Amino acid sequence: MTVDNSTSSREMAEAKALRRAFGTFATGVTVVTTGGTIPHAMTANSFTSVSLDPPLVLVCVDRSAVMHRCLTTTGLFGVCVLAAHQEAAARHFADRWRTLGAAQFDDVDWLPGEITGVPLLEGTLARFECELWRTYDGGDHTIFIGKVLSMEQQTDREALLVFNGKFRQITPDWSEVPA
Repeated sequence: MTVDNSTSSREMAEAKALRRAFGTFATGVTVVTTGGTIPHAMTANSFTSVSLDPPLVLVCVDRSAVMHRCLTTTGLFGVCVLAAHQEAAARHFADRWRTLGAAQFDDVDWLPGEITGVPLLEGTLARFECELWRTYDGGDHTIFIGKVLSMEQQTDREALLVFNGKFRQITPDWSEVPA
């Protein structure tokens, strides 16, 4: 019996092409964190604001990721919007083979959130403490909507971005978007 791998190969090629096409949308880089007895963090660029009233944000997490179970279990999370100088932190929390648990925070500066106690990275552009509000099916991901419980913002730093699968920084030649 012969197995036709063409469909599987084609689907894999299409998935890679789709990922590259999605990568043409420049996004900010965040680290999503959870606390509790076994704190966890992951790098994510699938973060956005949803609503001002109530204040809501969303993050999308692959169903097979450790973070998926952590978010579902704890119900509280933090989102840290990374500054341009924090590429090392982004790479660290994206490394699937790093030490997990509290030890993954040993090499980064962080503090516990005042309301939730979730680890929040220092030196970021913004930090949010959130309570899980709703979840929605998103195919191989879950869309987690969080109600913002607290936030802090720094305006004296540039953002870390990801574009075409590479970390980037904002250049000084930018123009302001009208409000």
